[in-house]
Amino acid sequence: MKILVALKRVVDYNVRIQVKPDGSGVAVEGAKTSINPFDEIALEEALRLREAGKASEVVVVSIGPEAAQQQLRTGLAMGADRATLIQTDQPVPPLHAARILLQLVQEEQPGLVLLGKQAIDDDSNQTPQMLAALWDRPQATFASRVELDGERARVTREVDAGLETVEIDLPAVISADLRLNEPRFVKLPDIMKAKRKPLDSRPLETLGVEAPPACQIVRWRAPEPRQAGRKVHDVDELIAALNERGVL
Repeated sequence: MKILVALKRVVDYNVRIQVKPDGSGVAVEGAKTSINPFDEIALEEALRLREAGKASEVVVVSIGPEAAQQQLRTGLAMGADRATLIQTDQPVPPLHAARILLQLVQEEQPGLVLLGKQAIDDDSNQTPQMLAALWDRPQATFASRVELDGERARVTREVDAGLETVEIDLPAVISADLRLNEPRFVKLPDIMKAKRKPLDSRPLETLGVEAPPACQIVRWRAPEPRQAGRKVHDVDELIAALNERGVL
């Protein structure tokens, strides 16, 4: 069975994001980039399934600029067999990403698609669900454990009330949560081997996927600085303070 994993190029989570002075966007020039952490967890799970004999091939794909080859090479160094980059310099909203991934799914015919539950740059948490709907296949989101048994998958997922276990038929889409696993450390020999693995890069226009109408972002604004707290001695003083601020 083939497993397809999508990797998104994002600003590294250790970098402190700054909004541009004119409010036109986020200043990312020169910032360190990496694989979206949830996507890295999805890839680690795919590799573990292959090592357990549940899959025969792991393919990583990405949608983004030419520089996203760096993240795909990292995925190959982790252990993926081959990579595909759909190259575009334009923003890719979740629905557009799902449509592009659907084209790749139809080409590759994987038995399982593993995605991170969300990207840390937009926090949309939409692409896995949209892909499953477009593909008309089952989905299991927020997975904290994945078990494959023949043509079925058993997924333990995190919900508000605790843990929930669902069984779905394959092929399917599964999105990885934070506690699914801990990604492996990439060693230098693996990085050198990754340079010899196949990486196919092609323009987005070759897929023939039309972009849906996108939301227009008018202005970006950083969160307001947190105000200093104030201690109160009793409930009456608390109510009075809330009244002063117009909360009550």
